[in-house]
Amino acid sequence: MAELITTPKGRAGRPSKALTVPQAMAVLEEAKSSRLYAYVVLSLMVGIRTEEARALRWHHVVAWLQDEDAWRTVDEVGFDHDRFALYVWRSVRTHGDTKTRKSRRTLELPAQAADALRKHHARQAVQRLRAGQAWQNNNLVFCTGRGTALDAANVRRGFRLITAKAGLGENWTPRELRHSFVSIQSDSGVPLETIADLVGHAGTAVTEKVYRHQLRPVITKGADTMNTVFGQDCRAESA
Repeated sequence: MAELITTPKGRAGRPSKALTVPQAMAVLEEAKSSRLYAYVVLSLMVGIRTEEARALRWHHVVAWLQDEDAWRTVDEVGFDHDRFALYVWRSVRTHGDTKTRKSRRTLELPAQAADALRKHHARQAVQRLRAGQAWQNNNLVFCTGRGTALDAANVRRGFRLITAKAGLGENWTPRELRHSFVSIQSDSGVPLETIADLVGHAGTAVTEKVYRHQLRPVITKGADTMNTVFGQDCRAESA
């Protein structure tokens, strides 16, 4: 019977792309007026997965206390500190785990990402007061106006609005902020092994496979350089 059934053909997946630095700056500028601003900043500057971002709780955001020589959650100590980090320990997957064991990682936050979270935390406090008893205290970093989890489709829709306003069109997805992170890191000369650790891959093979279009082609660059240096001399000798 199975042979008589015509199975529908799936659509070919669209290859992921990455923002250039000027495009990323344009997106960050346009995102400032969006409720997704901190989400965009964190995804672009830290490289976390979309399912990891939507699962973040405030106790996963930590500040460094110099006098205690320890990290403490911003829930406890607030944002009046100089260094911050993110515990990427959970995701919105079925069992709440990250994609792999290696995906569990602690990442120090760039200054702009920490500042965006600081402002986001303050705005969320205002939202909580406005919602009153309707507020659901899930301690989510990114949530709706009532404290509930964000819907992935709404995040995609909001992000496409940002890219459209930035003049880049609507054919972008939030996961491509992670691809942009990899591309910018690679273009800046960060070693592949470090990039793999930052994005939570078990090894560089996965990074190379998934982000091959975003990684600087350092292997072929070596050959290109040697051809440039020795090309003319070799041709001259053969003549």
